[in-house]
Order: sequence, then C-alpha cells, then structure tokens
Amino acid sequence: MVDRIRKSLRDSAAARWSALFIVSFTMLFGYFLTDIMAPLAGLLEGQLGWSRADYGTFTSSYGWFNVFLLMLIFGGIILDKLGVRMTGMGAAAVMVIGTAIKYWAVSTDTLEGQALFGLDAQVLWASIGFAVFAIGVEVAGITVSKIIVKWFKGKELATAMGMQMAMARIGTAMALGFSIPIAKATGVIDVSRPILVALIGLCIGLIAFIVYVMMDKKLDASEETGEITVKNPEDEFKLSDIGKILNNKGWWYIAILCVLFYSAVFPFLKYATDLMVNKFGVKEDLAGLIPMLLPFGNILLTPLFGGIYDKKGKGATIMIIGAVLLIIVHALFAIPGFNSWIFAMVLVVLLGIAFSLVPSAMWPSVPKIVPEKRLGTAYSLIFWVQNWGLMGVPLLIGWVLEKYCVTGQTVRDGLTVNTYDYTLPMLIFTSFGVLALLFAFLLKAEDKKKGYGLESPNIVKN
Repeated sequence: MVDRIRKSLRDSAAARWSALFIVSFTMLFGYFLTDIMAPLAGLLEGQLGWSRADYGTFTSSYGWFNVFLLMLIFGGIILDKLGVRMTGMGAAAVMVIGTAIKYWAVSTDTLEGQALFGLDAQVLWASIGFAVFAIGVEVAGITVSKIIVKWFKGKELATAMGMQMAMARIGTAMALGFSIPIAKATGVIDVSRPILVALIGLCIGLIAFIVYVMMDKKLDASEETGEITVKNPEDEFKLSDIGKILNNKGWWYIAILCVLFYSAVFPFLKYATDLMVNKFGVKEDLAGLIPMLLPFGNILLTPLFGGIYDKKGKGATIMIIGAVLLIIVHALFAIPGFNSWIFAMVLVVLLGIAFSLVPSAMWPSVPKIVPEKRLGTAYSLIFWVQNWGLMGVPLLIGWVLEKYCVTGQTVRDGLTVNTYDYTLPMLIFTSFGVLALLFAFLLKAEDKKKGYGLESPNIVKN
C-alpha cells in the first residue's frame, strides 16, 4: 500500500476545480472580446460609416490567419510538442496584442478616408487585429481543452468542460448585454470604449494564466514517482499522427457537426441584436438583452447536461436532440409574421438549450475517439474546420443582407441607417441545422460500429 500514499494533485477536488476556474477566467475575457462588436453593428454604420458588408468582412476576419495560414493547426502541433504551459502563455499574449491592434484601429482618426487593398483602412486594420486575436483565443481554447482532460480524465470530464463553456458564455453575455451601454456610458457614443474594457480584461486574463502555470508545475511534480523512466518513442507525437486523425471517420463526423452547429449559432449571435431591432422592433439600447439570454442559459444548462453525460452517457443522442432544437428555432425565426419580442425571447431560450446540449457532449467525446498524445492536434484540426464556418458564414450573411434584404432607411440616435428583412438569413441558418442533424445520426452509427463509448458514462468507477 506504500505506493498509494503519494497522490496526484488532480485527486484533490479543490485543486482540479480551482485550476479549471483559473483557465476559464482567461477564456471568459477572450469570448467577451470575440462578441463585443456584435451589438454595435448599427452604431458602426452610423458613427464610422461601416456597411453591413464591411461588418461582415470584419467578422469573417476571425478565420483569416487560422484558416489560410494554418495557425490553428500549428498551434495544436506546438501544444502536443511543448505542452500546455508554454502554449497557453503564448496564446494569452497573442490575444492581448490582437486586441490592442483592434482598439487602435477603431479609436484612431488617422485611418479616416484611407483605403488599402480595396477596403476601408479602418475596417482592414480592425480586421487584422481581430484575426491576430483569433489565433490566440482559438489556440487558448484547444489548450484549455487539453488542460481539462489532463486534470479530469476518468473523473467529471464533461461537467468540467461544461463549466468552462459556461464561463465562456458569461463573457459572451457580458458582450451582448453591456457593449452598447459601455459605448454610450459618457453620453457621447464611442464604439472603441467596449474594446478598451475587453483589452484590460485580457491583460487580467494573462495574469490569471500565469497563476495556472504554477499550479500545473505542482501537478506534474505530484505525479513524479522518483523512479527513472524511459520515454517510449511511440508515445511521442509525430507529424504522421495528423494522417491518423484525418483517417478517423468518427473524428470527421464530430468536426463537421462542430462547424455546422457553431455556424448556426455564433454568426447568428453576431447579427442577433440587429435582428431584434429590425424584425421584433426592440429598442437598440435593449436589443442585446434578448440574445444575452442564450449564453446565460448556457451557464446553467451546459454543466447540467455535461453531468448527465458523465453519469449516464448518451453523448451521441444528446447531440441529435440539440440539432433538432436548432432546426426548430431558426425555422420559426424565419417566419415573417412572428414578430413579438416575447416570442423572440422564447426562441432564444430554446436556442440556448440546443447550444448547451451539443457542446456538452461533443467536446468530451473527442478523447474517446482520439488518443491523448494526439489530442491537441485533434482539437486544433476541429477548430480549424470550425473556423471555415466562423469566417465564411458572417461574410455570407452580411452579403445577403446587403444584396437582398434592405427594406428602407430609418433614423436611430440621430443617425440614418438601413432596415433589413432577416427571413433569408434565418433560412440559411436553418439549413445548417438540418445538415448537423444528419451528421449527428452518422456519428451515432459510427460509434455503434466502432465501440467508441459515446453512449457510455465518462466517470470511471473504481
């Protein structure tokens, strides 16, 4: 029994939940910045002269470097090679740098009236800052996923991932609910002010991750036995492991389900405040409060559904139910006659339930399909596929709105802006839900064939 006296730090519930809270705190501010511009679409048009196409270009820039320069994939390889400490610190620093560039671009007058590569210079530089930030937040996301697996594997894995996503949704909720009030806080509209608040928060998040690094060192020290061990070369990550991941049909089903599902939710949130103003007649100052219900619902429901997956299993089934809800919500949003703000609130709550169901089961399922030595790269490849949707869908929706959906003009806060019909964009989002349902069924069939255990509980009973 002597060899059982020394316990790993991860066996302490207080230690592993504290580590989770610290890294989740960093991600909270990352998601706050990600969605900080979503409620400001109308103000950007009125104050800075950004069209919906400009806003769509800016929003799509999130994926520029991650997709075309493969930065996410490189980040995953670096994570598997160098570990969570160095990768996480670097990612947090890149988030700060990207946000600083974005703040400068939106706040400065020096770019006014200039154009670069056919784009307004302010739009371009704000987009570059957002693209740099996106490298950091996405690599931080895969790093935090691997950190959670490191501390919670065989324990409350899905619950922990659900808690991390809940913290991230707090950041989203803060952005949706408080962005416009912050911009108008002094009585003079300034769309750069919310970005400054996010920049300060990300600096605090960087400090928080430094604290986690010290905890991670203690975890590794607690698991050292004092014996001399020889590393098995087979346990080290190799570039050839990428091919093994890409040849895994189950991984592909999760990756495609991920891009379809997130493309139907995150780009929707980018336009949800504007939808509330244009379709449901909600005042601009209050319009962000309705979409804010979605992430607040996630705060409670994602850990709850994660706990169900941990104890009862049924991961693939949970994803199917979430996809069905996604279809129902967007299809009802597309019906022109349904324009009551109470109806909009109900639909957002339902979308929040769907958004809690799928991620709570999807992310904890990856370690069941991919060996831990390839986990960082597997997550990064999924995030890379996801970024195609996060980059392309906002651009598509912005173009569709500008091309086919302008219904007239109105004056808000003394600024003349266009009005839009959101029926066609909502039908596009509905189609993503239909495809997500198809791949959720394919994933369940593959699990039954290969025996990954997606329908089995995560907690391993001793």
